[in-house]
Amino acid sequence: MAMHSIEPGRDTLHGVFSRELPPALTIDSGDTVVFSTLESGWELEPSRKTGERRRFEDFRPEWRGDGHALCGPVEVAGAEPGMTLEVRVVDLRTGTWGRTVTGGWYPRELNQRLGVADREEILEWTLDPDALVGRDQYGHTVALRPFMGVMGMPPDEAGLHPTPPPRAVGGNIDCKELVAGSSLFLPVAVPGALFSVGDGHAAQGDGEVCKTAIECPMERAELSFRLRPDLRLGTPRALTQEGWISFGFHDDLDEAMFLAVEAMLDLMGELLGLDRHRALALASVAVDLRVTQVVNGAKGVHALLPHGAIR
Repeated sequence: MAMHSIEPGRDTLHGVFSRELPPALTIDSGDTVVFSTLESGWELEPSRKTGERRRFEDFRPEWRGDGHALCGPVEVAGAEPGMTLEVRVVDLRTGTWGRTVTGGWYPRELNQRLGVADREEILEWTLDPDALVGRDQYGHTVALRPFMGVMGMPPDEAGLHPTPPPRAVGGNIDCKELVAGSSLFLPVAVPGALFSVGDGHAAQGDGEVCKTAIECPMERAELSFRLRPDLRLGTPRALTQEGWISFGFHDDLDEAMFLAVEAMLDLMGELLGLDRHRALALASVAVDLRVTQVVNGAKGVHALLPHGAIR
């Protein structure tokens, strides 16, 4: 088991998912990679007093896209379609700044309904990665609970795929439960897996209702990778300190909920040996449904089965 590192640079950054992207690194199952990632909007520093922002511009034009600043891809030797890639989040350390951008992304009538002007407003955050506290320019403070918003792989389809919508192979899941100590299980769709990561969040509420969290560079994102040829999945799932999680993604929130429940019933059958009727009944008693996010095109719902909830 080896340790590797990837820094942001011309040959490691991209704003799309694609099976045609050349790997920035090849690793073996069991290896660990320490990533350093940019703020999701390719920003390199907090906004200046003039409002100017310095952005990373030394990109490969063919892979730049207009999506999140992602680092990778990482090729996992031996990964084949049908396998599962387990990604364990070992450690996360934010940078010292972040931003939350709001206003203007909802349709005009909804902005008016919310009482939000049709203009962009930015909360500029100073982050303390040791104390895990963030403070904005108005003096508001929040507790930090960092996670990576994007962890995923390309689908087995030609061309360039945008980063915002989450997919069955992962991507912009934006699940605040995926903190250090959790594991994300992703279905592999292409040879080598071609895993990418980015979109560091210092803190986020379920829903991510203004479209951004505290978007921040991640000084250190330590991830370990393990191939699971024994595990066949159709959608991502996660194991956290709180419990097991299943996900549903769809442009309709009701359908996203149904897909999360469907995946949870599969999981409960595996873990507890339950048939569908009994699993559904017990899910209604013990499983929590949470709105992961509503702003990425494909909305997300995650179902949580707490450890020990069913004995």
